Amino acid sequence: MTTTPTAAGGPPGEETHAAPSPAGPAGAGRAGRAARYVAGRLTTAVVSLAAVVVAGFFLFRILPGDPVRAMTEGREVTAEQRDELRRQFGLDQPLWQQFLDYALGLLRLDLGESFQYHEPVTELILDRIGPTVLLAGTGTVVAALLGLFLGARAGWRPGSRSDRANTAVALFFWSVPTFWLGLLLIVFLASGRGFVPGMFPTGGMVDPRTGGGLETVLNTAWHMVLPVTTMVAVIYAQYLMIMRSSLMDEKGADYLTTARAKGLRDALVRRRHAVPNALLPTVTLLFLNLGQVVSGVILVETVFSWPGLGQLFYSGLRVPDLGLVQGLFVVFAASVILMNLLADLVYPLLDPRVRP
Repeated sequence: MTTTPTAAGGPPGEETHAAPSPAGPAGAGRAGRAARYVAGRLTTAVVSLAAVVVAGFFLFRILPGDPVRAMTEGREVTAEQRDELRRQFGLDQPLWQQFLDYALGLLRLDLGESFQYHEPVTELILDRIGPTVLLAGTGTVVAALLGLFLGARAGWRPGSRSDRANTAVALFFWSVPTFWLGLLLIVFLASGRGFVPGMFPTGGMVDPRTGGGLETVLNTAWHMVLPVTTMVAVIYAQYLMIMRSSLMDEKGADYLTTARAKGLRDALVRRRHAVPNALLPTVTLLFLNLGQVVSGVILVETVFSWPGLGQLFYSGLRVPDLGLVQGLFVVFAASVILMNLLADLVYPLLDPRVRP
């Protein structure tokens, strides 16, 4: 007769239950901490967005100017007709009622109606978001690649001539106002005045005489040169300084000493070992910039007449078009909050040291 194997000290023939694996409770604990971490970040994002909605609504209500008067300027409009317009746009309601209607509309993803365009704000945003994403995305990617490349070289040999030169140039452009730099580029490279001919368009996204297809793509890229250059010059310093500082912190790490002891070339040690670890802090910066750059292109789009959300926001401020600027304000704030949330969720996956 075969007996069931027993644990040491147990009576023969009786089944024994194995002790629970320590990995089980530990894994469950990690999963619980991760769930609480995600829930906490989601709650913070929702509360932040709610605060933005409240602040934005009342902030734009104290802007000087009467939207109805601005819309009817230069026209023969009676007082009764102005009152009718106020009634149509809900401006005759008490402030608390206007906010309640606006908040309920947001829950239905309804951003309201534009006073000057007489169209839903959501449709206006969807029509203009493509050019903004194209311009902002291109500028952010180019700025990140340039800043990380120069920052890695500067941080590997701090204090060298190239380090001092790169840092000085980056900080100079970082301190330059965006609109001023854009105007300078237009004057010197697009207007055709002085000794430099007009090599680039002064504004717009595409020449209306373009035939289409590949010609449209190339013409759009040609129109993007100056606005993208303006954006890159202003923001690439952030990536350079973060990468430079991170790489300087990594230089004295033991794993780099081990890599050098194995006979690896200095450039290979930097590229394969130091740079990947130094990239971690730039992940948060990249996500935050992706959110902020959507709202940060307002000046660039205004200077170069780029048909995106920035120019739309500027046109709404001039009226003021309360429905339009409120909707864009919520979209801009939501993009920053969303990217911040994604950065909080992705960073622990990349760096085990900060996992909950």
